[in-house]
Amino acid sequence: MTDMTSSARIATGTKIYLYVSLTIIAAIVLVPLLTTALGGFKDLGDLRTNPFGLPVAWHPENYTDILFGDRYWRQMMNSLIIATLTVCLTVSVSAMAAFTFAHVKFFGAGFLLNYFLIGLMFPAATAILPLFIRIRDLGLLNSYWGVVLPQVSFGLGMSILLFRNYFRNLPEELFQAAIVDGCGYIRFFWHISLPLSRPIIATVSIISFVGSWNSYILPLIMLNSETMYPWPLGIMVYRGEFGTAWQLVLAFITLTIMPTIIVFFLAQKHIIAGLTAGAVKS
Repeated sequence: MTDMTSSARIATGTKIYLYVSLTIIAAIVLVPLLTTALGGFKDLGDLRTNPFGLPVAWHPENYTDILFGDRYWRQMMNSLIIATLTVCLTVSVSAMAAFTFAHVKFFGAGFLLNYFLIGLMFPAATAILPLFIRIRDLGLLNSYWGVVLPQVSFGLGMSILLFRNYFRNLPEELFQAAIVDGCGYIRFFWHISLPLSRPIIATVSIISFVGSWNSYILPLIMLNSETMYPWPLGIMVYRGEFGTAWQLVLAFITLTIMPTIIVFFLAQKHIIAGLTAGAVKS
């Protein structure tokens, strides 16, 4: 009886610890989001004197002026085009490369895989100058492809690693049965591996989408026409020579991060499944 009571107390204490920990983590995540959203309803004076509280006077026009302006939707469309192209190319190329590394045996496979993974060690900012020169020589400056192609290149390392671990975790019996039935590598990839890889496809897609959606340095270097600016560069519109309209900046940020939050919540189960599927090799 004493052992059962002790076990119940331990279980209760564990639940309390988990609830408290999750509450603290949720507060750390939600407080900045709520502060940003509320800051968009304030005027500049209220924002400076009362940055974390409720607005003294609500100013919904900060949001409506942005929503009904052409600049906001043009920048959102630019971001959407760049992110969509980045996701499609990253998923396509990394899935095919990862399938090759997972199932095809050839000389130099380990060296080539490590060559791709070395890219994880270098942030894009370290290669801005040579990257700019190469994009200029290709005639891709001030174009979507001048931003998309570098983003795909820097995203291949992590994407190939995730896809490869997932493909290697698929039952080996499927591959052997397909070979016996005369199914080649290409048919096995398109008709068996990809249909079973929805979780990891969703994971890589979300990672690529969020990374592209929030990218600032590459568009800043590669684009020089305001009509092609994605939303991170749109923040510069609210910076004047003598000051910044921070209330409009906060309203603009709130409106532009909502798509990524919505996409993340819709694909949350697939993201978790994709990240954990390749953790253990059966």
